[in-house]
Amino acid sequence: MYALIFAICTFFSTLLGGLFGIRYHDKLHYIISFTAGVLIAVVFFDIMPEIFQTTASSGLGFVYPMTALVIGFLTIHILEKYAVLHHSHEEEYAEHKHPAVGLVGALGLAFHSMLDGVGIGLAFHVDYRIGILITIAVLAHDFSDGLNTVSLMLVNKNTKKKAFLLLLLDAIAPIIGVIITFIFVVPESALVLYLGFFAGFLLYIGAADLLPEAHSKHSSYKLIGLTILGMAFIFLITRLT
Repeated sequence: MYALIFAICTFFSTLLGGLFGIRYHDKLHYIISFTAGVLIAVVFFDIMPEIFQTTASSGLGFVYPMTALVIGFLTIHILEKYAVLHHSHEEEYAEHKHPAVGLVGALGLAFHSMLDGVGIGLAFHVDYRIGILITIAVLAHDFSDGLNTVSLMLVNKNTKKKAFLLLLLDAIAPIIGVIITFIFVVPESALVLYLGFFAGFLLYIGAADLLPEAHSKHSSYKLIGLTILGMAFIFLITRLT
């Protein structure tokens, strides 16, 4: 019951982050510079340590999640290039952007948010104090998740309405994740493969998609500083929780 209550808190955290991105969409290059730093830092300061810890405690081979990372990186790369080439007759090709790319990225973030909910649910099954600590970490991340979802949708030429709908999906996802923990048992081996896949997914979006987009028309030291700030923000959050 407590897990579900705290998951509802993450709903509002994600929603606030996304609404912030929609409100200041005219300053999108600043937002996505910060977002790029957040996504890259999440890979190295959050997901990778989790992979190390899980493989060490379970005896799973480290090569498997790393293979999943490469597959995740290539999957989003191929999907993005397919969307661009498939719609090469459209105006979006000139900027190498297409709504389908943003949709794929936003859905991936929503799926990851669902796993955040799974993490909250599992933690409360073990100990309510651990559950509270995990929830604090997720709350801090989910504001950025909402911002990331909206950024990915808007930068890839989706409408504000579609961006808001995907934001709602991302906000609801942790609640669904908590409910899942009361119904199914998630195998550790499957979880670590997913973490590897999603690390590659985020790494591509942050480094190969958002960073170049942020600097394509407005390159400045301020944008570089915002990317570093995004990385520092996640570093502090992961150290404090």
